[in-house]
Amino acid sequence: MPPARQPALFMPAMLYGVVGWPLAQSLSPLLHNAGFQALRIPAAYMRWEIPPDRLRHFVESVRLIDVQGCSITIPHKMALLPMLDSVSEQARLTGAVNTIYRQGKVLCGENTDITGFLQPLADSPLENMDALILGAGGAAHAAAAALSLRRARRVFAATPSDRSHLPLTERFACIPVPWRERHDLLAHLVINATPLGMRGRHEEKTPFDFTLAGRPADGTPVIAYDIVYNPLETRFLREARLAGRRCVSGLAMFTGQADAQFRLWTGQPLPPLAFDRLRAALGGANPAEAHRQDNTDPPAPPLTPRDMYAHPDTARRQPEHVRQTRPGPLRHSHPGRNQRAARRTGQ
Repeated sequence: MPPARQPALFMPAMLYGVVGWPLAQSLSPLLHNAGFQALRIPAAYMRWEIPPDRLRHFVESVRLIDVQGCSITIPHKMALLPMLDSVSEQARLTGAVNTIYRQGKVLCGENTDITGFLQPLADSPLENMDALILGAGGAAHAAAAALSLRRARRVFAATPSDRSHLPLTERFACIPVPWRERHDLLAHLVINATPLGMRGRHEEKTPFDFTLAGRPADGTPVIAYDIVYNPLETRFLREARLAGRRCVSGLAMFTGQADAQFRLWTGQPLPPLAFDRLRAALGGANPAEAHRQDNTDPPAPPLTPRDMYAHPDTARRQPEHVRQTRPGPLRHSHPGRNQRAARRTGQ
């Protein structure tokens, strides 16, 4: 009897990962590793919890060990931007990066959050809608930039400190609102861009009480949009649903921006297997059905990776090692070259 065939040994040749603080809730490793494995790409995607005071040392480590790409999440999206060699126009507009990729020895920054944020709002008449952004971090900046690109009628912003959102309002011509007055606005779109509701110590918190908020007089349905995707239904969305609002889960934005990242790194969309793994991890939730939910509308049509990456302001930029026809030259601004010399970082 011939011996049993041994499975092939997987040896990653390229290293990727997600960077944030904390990261216990992140499903990025599951999604991207499933994509690499399905496409037989010899790469591994890691989880790197880096406190803010070690971020610059981490970037030096990325250069030293030749990490090919990173996803950037809370709280590093804005702080990382000046540490990179080249930053896309979209990231510069947003004031934040959520993606690192390489062009040779050059560390490049991109923001795919705009693409992800807009995808589930493709059919919404934003030009006739008022929006309220709760938060002031990188995700809030991406939401404000996206709403600016779609020419939303008015965009308001509020934070508990009544101060941290002021740079965002200046950058995107938003209207600052005192935190205590946030429920007085008759907004058509309310966006939770804070960590409140995220799995962990903030899971049972919400930045908004829908029972205290009125509805616009024009009768347009109010949309509650949560940037948080884990858990799938946060307290913010649960209370919005009970109050009769339409709900957009953060899963829609997460899958859209992740697919855009994967294309930057590999030149290919995330394969269906990656979304199957994500759906299983979230208890069977379908990313296509997590976009908008209410009591009357039928589920959205199935979402494909091509649909997720449909925003015209984000070209399919690809790293140099990807041998595909390019749509055109990369256009980046250069905030200054970092030191290339590899040195020990002490981590």
